[in-house]
Amino acid sequence: MDPRGFSATVDNPWFPLPPGRTLVYSGIKDGATSTEYLTATHETEKITGIPCRVVEDRLYTGRTLRETTRDYYAQDAAGNVWYFGEDTAELDDHGNMLSTEGTWRAGRDGARPGVFLPAHPVPGASGQQEYYPGQAEDRFQVLDLTSRVSVPYKNFTGALRTKEWTPLEPGVVDNKYYVKGVGTVKEVTVKGGPYEENVLTAIKDEHTSAGQHDVLGSA
Repeated sequence: MDPRGFSATVDNPWFPLPPGRTLVYSGIKDGATSTEYLTATHETEKITGIPCRVVEDRLYTGRTLRETTRDYYAQDAAGNVWYFGEDTAELDDHGNMLSTEGTWRAGRDGARPGVFLPAHPVPGASGQQEYYPGQAEDRFQVLDLTSRVSVPYKNFTGALRTKEWTPLEPGVVDNKYYVKGVGTVKEVTVKGGPYEENVLTAIKDEHTSAGQHDVLGSA
């Protein structure tokens, strides 16, 4: 993969990552009510020589931080969004690290980057987002681009709906909804279990009056 064909600027309309923007979600994770903050940072990091946008993902149950993850995305010249790995940590009630299971990076131990979302998705198109055998093998298939989806943030039409699954959890299927100019607005378990859901509740820009700590304080 030629680094000259990739950029850390991710502006695919279905999954834009403008630095400084935070998407706030609420949902159900492992049977508990959760709040998640997904922030596209100004930071970039090179993985296998490819410049990647660093996205920070923080998951809370109540007011306790349970998981913190750094995700790495890049976009090729055609507009496809690639996923180059993640550094993830599961935390206990006191903030101590319990596990880093799920961590992987392209170029390590045979792991390879995958296409997270194509530039021009069409129904039936499919791909593998993660290539780390036995550890990270997420896959997707585009179902339609005409879905209606209602989340606390807003009601949307013309959403991209995908089917997502992994051979590591056979029988479990999620649907994910993407909206142009926003990104992911909903993810929900539709088959298998346990049931999980994540829906968009707010979008915060770094230039707005409410900072990240204010967002957390109002959750």
